[in-house]
Amino acid sequence: QECEYKDIDLDTLPIKEVKDHSGNNIFIKVKFPDNFITVKVWKISVGRVCLYLMDSDIDENDAKYRDVTTTLYGGDQEMRIKQEMVLGIGGVRLLETLGYKPNVYHLNEGHSAFLTIELIRKTMEEKQVSFDIAKLIVSSKTAFTTHTPVPAGNDIFPVSLVEKYFNGIWNKLGITKEEFTHLGMKPDEKDQNAGFNMGILALKIAGKKNGVSKLHGAVSRELFGDVWPNVPANESPIGYVTNGVHTCTWLAPKIKELYNKYLKPYWQDNIQNDKIWEEIYDIPDEELWNEHQLRKEKLIKLVKKSTEDRLRRYNYSYEDIDSITGKLDPNVLTIGFARRFATYKRATLIFRDLEKITKIFNEKDKPVQIIFAGKAHPADKAGQDLIKNIINISRMPQFIGKVIFVENYDMYVAKHLVRGVDVWLNTPTRPLEASGTSGEKAIMNGVVNFSVLDGWWAEGYKEGAGWALSEEQTYSDHASQNILDAETIYSTLENEIIPAYYTTTDDLPLQWISHIKNTIAKISPHFTMKRQLDEYFSKYYNNMFARVSQMSEDNDKQALEYVLWKKMIKEKWNSIELLKVELQNLFLLNKHLKQRLLFTQVR
Repeated sequence: QECEYKDIDLDTLPIKEVKDHSGNNIFIKVKFPDNFITVKVWKISVGRVCLYLMDSDIDENDAKYRDVTTTLYGGDQEMRIKQEMVLGIGGVRLLETLGYKPNVYHLNEGHSAFLTIELIRKTMEEKQVSFDIAKLIVSSKTAFTTHTPVPAGNDIFPVSLVEKYFNGIWNKLGITKEEFTHLGMKPDEKDQNAGFNMGILALKIAGKKNGVSKLHGAVSRELFGDVWPNVPANESPIGYVTNGVHTCTWLAPKIKELYNKYLKPYWQDNIQNDKIWEEIYDIPDEELWNEHQLRKEKLIKLVKKSTEDRLRRYNYSYEDIDSITGKLDPNVLTIGFARRFATYKRATLIFRDLEKITKIFNEKDKPVQIIFAGKAHPADKAGQDLIKNIINISRMPQFIGKVIFVENYDMYVAKHLVRGVDVWLNTPTRPLEASGTSGEKAIMNGVVNFSVLDGWWAEGYKEGAGWALSEEQTYSDHASQNILDAETIYSTLENEIIPAYYTTTDDLPLQWISHIKNTIAKISPHFTMKRQLDEYFSKYYNNMFARVSQMSEDNDKQALEYVLWKKMIKEKWNSIELLKVELQNLFLLNKHLKQRLLFTQVR
């Protein structure tokens, strides 16, 4: 993998300078140890949504600050803390400058968690309240979504670096330096060498916390259980909202026309409703299959063109290029694997036993081809080596024209892949896939998933609508688990997937079409962005709106009373006695027998 960063010509992009009422460009300042950094504000209109960007590469900055927003993945920890201060602190100030007064701030991952510090400082200044009350008010209006199931996925800064960049802020907040740095540490961590964890900062202050799938929520509760040491880990206050995708962004136009023809009018307005999708079964098999094949032909055309361009750059002969691209066939069972090339996603697992996969891919009259795409993090050498390994495998005689890697993965390539392959393969090491969304984009187009029961697929899988590798970890060591999972892949391909694809009646693979229809009808409605937003409102936003409104109406009196009550409970916790328990009658609720306990006397 070669990483290239290209300069952007802003004049050719739909991006505009943001100006104030006097027509002047808007600038935001954030204090660094020896000077202020100034960022210029730009806006991109994404439909009806405004995306604001902050740019440090301007004349107003010292040379050492101009590159802070230039490269996302570049730099050391000091560069990262600068970037996250601009994002969190600068982001709050930007919204304020533009006249926005959010009821709720939603943090995605810990990168923007310094936002909470800025909000607490502002609240103390504006309302003239203590740190504890300001923290409670900020907690009521902040939600935090964690996207990683591994500790290393959170930025952890040396405490000395945090002290350098926030020097003296603890005095403004009315707390000690140790109390400030401990905001980014677990309660039982006394050693400053533990570092300042941005994920823990967000978890400690945000009032609502969630993972991005049901399984990821459970994993996150265990992972961050130490943040609440007096609570059983599985009861940590971290919920979940499973990710969804914006259907009509990823849905093939011609497939959308089919849905318009056979589904109820205005089906998009009720896209998360199972009933809407039942009419998928009314689409004639031949019509649905023919449309899938047309999209597959478009994909193969794109893959051939991309491969030809790449090979020409490296001076491959016309004959060699034709020997590779000429074997790509839209009538062959085609597997797609496209995503970020992190090692836990096990991109090369399917090639663990080259002898077996060679036999499977080259079976007479039932061949298989696989298309890869994706990028590794520029600093992830192991992830880049996976790409190199796949390229080397694609050059082996038995895989020429059957294993293809498409370079420069982007939304354009992704749309063709999730619409045009037959099988979407996903093989992460469980339970490290927080959610994943590429497979969700595939299902709405009738592309069948074959995935480890991890992330969203642990909720999405339905028998007869794709295939699954077990969610359970059979072996504790990765090598043994990889062997088992690879053997399961081979067995499933040979005994289920390939026969279903190549067994036809009147030239139609009826069993395969059944998987397509079940995939669309039974899985798609559960993984739409509409369902995801509905859940965020019902689980989090609505309650937060009410809480923020209540605090505002009560002039912060309730916040003060709550802070005092919490302080009292904490001080007297060990002396609380349960004096009497009453059992109410058993009652039936939603067909599940439950028992209600009433604690009537507590001293």
